Amino acid sequence: MATQAHCLSYAGCNFLRQRLVLSTLSGRPVKIRKIRARDDNPGLRDFEASFIRLLDKITNGSRIEINQTGTTLYYQPGLLYGGFVEHDCSVLRSIGYYLESLLCLAPFMKHPLKIVLRGVTNDQVDPSVDILKATALPLLKQFGIDGESFELKIVRRGMPPGGGGEVVFSCPVRKVLKPVQLTDPGKIKRIRGMAYSVRVSPQMANRIVDSARSILNKFIPDIYIYTDHMKGVNSGKSPGFGLSLVAETTNGTFLSAELASNPQGQGTAVLPEDLGRNCARLLLEEIYRGGCVDSTNQSLALLLMTLGQQDVSKVLLGPLSPYTIEFLRHLKSFFQIMFKIETKPCGEELKGGDKVLMTCVGIGFSNLSKTLK
Repeated sequence: MATQAHCLSYAGCNFLRQRLVLSTLSGRPVKIRKIRARDDNPGLRDFEASFIRLLDKITNGSRIEINQTGTTLYYQPGLLYGGFVEHDCSVLRSIGYYLESLLCLAPFMKHPLKIVLRGVTNDQVDPSVDILKATALPLLKQFGIDGESFELKIVRRGMPPGGGGEVVFSCPVRKVLKPVQLTDPGKIKRIRGMAYSVRVSPQMANRIVDSARSILNKFIPDIYIYTDHMKGVNSGKSPGFGLSLVAETTNGTFLSAELASNPQGQGTAVLPEDLGRNCARLLLEEIYRGGCVDSTNQSLALLLMTLGQQDVSKVLLGPLSPYTIEFLRHLKSFFQIMFKIETKPCGEELKGGDKVLMTCVGIGFSNLSKTLK
């Protein structure tokens, strides 16, 4: 099937994961040229090469061609195979960089995926494992992806630049996804959080919690922020601390925010009090943006809507991030699907920022490799 499909061509290193993930799901080969061609250090970076190796491990029969300088990549996708996989992620990006794409692919494997990822669990660039566990997993459950084997477990934490963290992600396979109607986010009923500290004083986490609560207590009483201090081998190779906050609404929507300390030896030291207060403000900002899916998981929700049964799916989002806008363009290229986009100005009933109602009819994507039992 993939050989007859028209090969898509792109230039530049941006949105590499989007292109490779959509290529794998649609079975259409993709060619990417001019990857950092004018850079002093041209070609693919280590973390991108590691991502391509991960795709190679979870698929069967993929063809990957990279030229001498690493500035051109040709990827012809194979079949998603799954099974038990171990992967050492590059410490330049966090495990969240790899996990975001695995969340898109995992439900469509031939065998249920169980993967052990090692590297950095929390950094300042990508969504941390805590946030994905608290927001992306409930989102997948809305689409009917659930079961005992559906979990994301943090075995060890690892902070940049050393890494040394480990997480286990397992996901069942599904033949089809069910359409969703997520149009009413509801009101915030509780806030949960996780303040973690590794290779620093355990008191750091308590200081973060106190400062975050000093802001959030003005709005809602039901706040619980857990402290997680990992010791010994479970604390990775570098010191650091951070906070992730998740607000849950009456209708089961999760909105999240997070912050991590500067990596050891980079930038100025961050006070845990400042980090806690800033993270609480970021959560309030995310609540203001609102919607039924937070800004981290917008593209995941839109992808699952696209791949759903041939039925109408609707989701109310906050303002679209630039990453999501580019993702919509890619969905049009790979799956020829267009969303109906309606802006909902913030009236009296919708407090906060302007919202966007996204509507589409799924393409009826079905997992061909899932054996019928």
